[in-house]
Amino acid sequence: MKIKHNDETIAIKPDLPVIPLRDVVVFPHMIYPLLIGRNFTINALQEAMSEDKHILLLSQKEASVDKPKQDDLYSVGVVARILQVMKMPNGTFKVLVEGLIRAKVENINKKNKYFFAQTKIITFDSKTQDRETEALCRAVSEQFSEYIRLNRRVPDEVLVTLASINEYQQKSDTIATHILQKIETKQSILEEFDVKSQFVILSDILNEEIEILKIEQEIDGTVRESMTQSQREFYLQQQLKVIKDELGQHDEPTAEVDDIYAKLESYDYPVEVKNKAEEELKKLSKMHPYSAEAGVVRSYLDWLIGIPWNKPTKDRINFKDVKAILDADHYGLDKPKSRIVEHLAIIRLAGKVKGPILCLVGPPGVGKTSVGRSIANAMNRKFVRMSLGGVHDEAEIRGHRRTYIGALPGRIIQSLKKADSSNPVFLLDEIDKIGKDFRGDPASALLEVLDPEQNSTFTDNYLEVEYDLSDTLFITTANSIASIPAPLRDRMEIITLPGYLDFEKLAIAKNFLLPKLYKELGLTKIVITFQDDALYEIIRSYTRESGVRELERQIGAVLRKIVVEIASGKKTKKITLTKNKVHKALGAPKFVDSNIKPTPTIGYAVGLAWTVVGGETLPVEVVPMYGKSKLTLTGSLGDVMQESAVAALSYIRKNREQFGLTKDFYDKVELHVHIPEGAVPKDGPSAGVTLITALLSSLVSIPIRTDIAMTGEITLTGDVLAIGGLNEKLLAAKRNGISEIILPYQNKK
Repeated sequence: MKIKHNDETIAIKPDLPVIPLRDVVVFPHMIYPLLIGRNFTINALQEAMSEDKHILLLSQKEASVDKPKQDDLYSVGVVARILQVMKMPNGTFKVLVEGLIRAKVENINKKNKYFFAQTKIITFDSKTQDRETEALCRAVSEQFSEYIRLNRRVPDEVLVTLASINEYQQKSDTIATHILQKIETKQSILEEFDVKSQFVILSDILNEEIEILKIEQEIDGTVRESMTQSQREFYLQQQLKVIKDELGQHDEPTAEVDDIYAKLESYDYPVEVKNKAEEELKKLSKMHPYSAEAGVVRSYLDWLIGIPWNKPTKDRINFKDVKAILDADHYGLDKPKSRIVEHLAIIRLAGKVKGPILCLVGPPGVGKTSVGRSIANAMNRKFVRMSLGGVHDEAEIRGHRRTYIGALPGRIIQSLKKADSSNPVFLLDEIDKIGKDFRGDPASALLEVLDPEQNSTFTDNYLEVEYDLSDTLFITTANSIASIPAPLRDRMEIITLPGYLDFEKLAIAKNFLLPKLYKELGLTKIVITFQDDALYEIIRSYTRESGVRELERQIGAVLRKIVVEIASGKKTKKITLTKNKVHKALGAPKFVDSNIKPTPTIGYAVGLAWTVVGGETLPVEVVPMYGKSKLTLTGSLGDVMQESAVAALSYIRKNREQFGLTKDFYDKVELHVHIPEGAVPKDGPSAGVTLITALLSSLVSIPIRTDIAMTGEITLTGDVLAIGGLNEKLLAAKRNGISEIILPYQNKK
């Protein structure tokens, strides 16, 4: 069938692919964007694009139906022409269509996974004009103009478009498109084939909508008038305050302000704090009580007067009591204990003294963190702990300025308020793991905190008032000195905590770990004898650490087996734990006593290495082979260790006569240096002595005693330089049964 559309003749087939629509009705002469994503609608779109780009648009009765059938669709729709298709990144299609003419469905079938409809085109006699139709058209147009004036969601340009339309049917469709009504109402207009009836329906709808919009405007006007009155009252109140200030008259403070004034008078705050608080109180008294600014000021005052200004606890300065408490909590650790006693002695003689900044450095599990709590207990001070691991933002230390929404003081001030003391023991844990990024450098912010010459005037960005941190005893902890930023390291007393020897671990287990675990596991009423050789077996065969953290876990694993037996009803009067019971509870040993060869071996030397978890032995193997001037290094060696091996070989070549080697010995040999446990990366300069000893042994065929370990950095001139991590290396040698150790002379102390 051929139709005329905007001075254009269009041929429309009776059979058309169908696109069901949800929550929308498209009228003729309207251009509308559609989002298509269901498979059967995409198939219908592709079919239409392959033919004449004509498609039938039918609205669904229920938008929630995802796979509609014929009964779910209205029987009257619009034949549309596809103007534009755009494929979206998520696989859906954005389609621009233009409604052409109404059509009634006579039959719907499913073909190739999409709906296919036989349609009957609905035509109107556009030339029929009578007075009644003209009158209805004018009345509806005026109503629509009033509707647009009241409803700002419809653009005014629609009236211009409407005025340019001459045909009644097109005017009716245009008005129906732009009224905000339910789908059912719009569909009823689409299904009305008489223009006069359409105008009557539109007139009724517009009358009702205009009345509703007028009521909405009245309500909105009432609300606006109420808001204007409230704003007027606030403005007058502000004027009244200014007039009273000019006359020297003041209102009585509110209960909240009065309470803050009372706190300021009842406590000995510094002068700067009082002045700042009074300044903020004046601002608060002039603000609307429910304004956002008033809330910010209240929060600030809560922090300002809630911080412990000049609120120290009294130190315990009886040396015997302090030492007894420290010894009861920790085994060994003589250096930090003696330093605290020294500090208390200075307090007794000099009165007030600046607190020292102690940095406890050692491997994990040796008691660095817990010793801080013990020191606080011994000195009768409050204890505060702040972990610095992973801190990247400078505001974590100094706080945020009050201009930011949700601003708070830094964690230093927050911790002091939590402790409610101005002289706590403040533990800054894991200072070597502090970060740095675009948000600032927290290490730089800590410089002021940890500098005894500056921390008496520490300024938090939020408080804007100086706070005296000089009475606070700061203790920091770290696993490695090298990882601490140099400016911070310069401000602290470094106290190294070495790992524990086996006999020390035994004492710690008997005096500290076992009583603690008995209490935690409910075994205090059971007589348990933990034999020393059983504890030694756990220490040597199931743990490999400098501290006692893993030891506590393994002992706990053994004791939990006992708890299960007791809960199962087995006899519980007396229990003795032996090596065999340890093996039964923990399984096969995890570590062998030593990985060192028992007899002297050519080209085999024992070195010592430092790791973050303590010391380790470092066997070095060298094998000479027939070849020419080649040095092969294996075992995951780092750059520094590889350079040490090259330097050691160069020293041997330079001094070949002293070692009885021929001039051309290196021209006939290929040396392979290997350090076992190749999966573990190894690096550092202290293996130089071990490497040169193993190389020389392999070249002169003289075996090396394996009960001797060595460490030291070698130079090309034969000098042996001092090394670090000496305590950890000595402990590793002791643990592996080594009786003699060769050390650099420069390490003699």
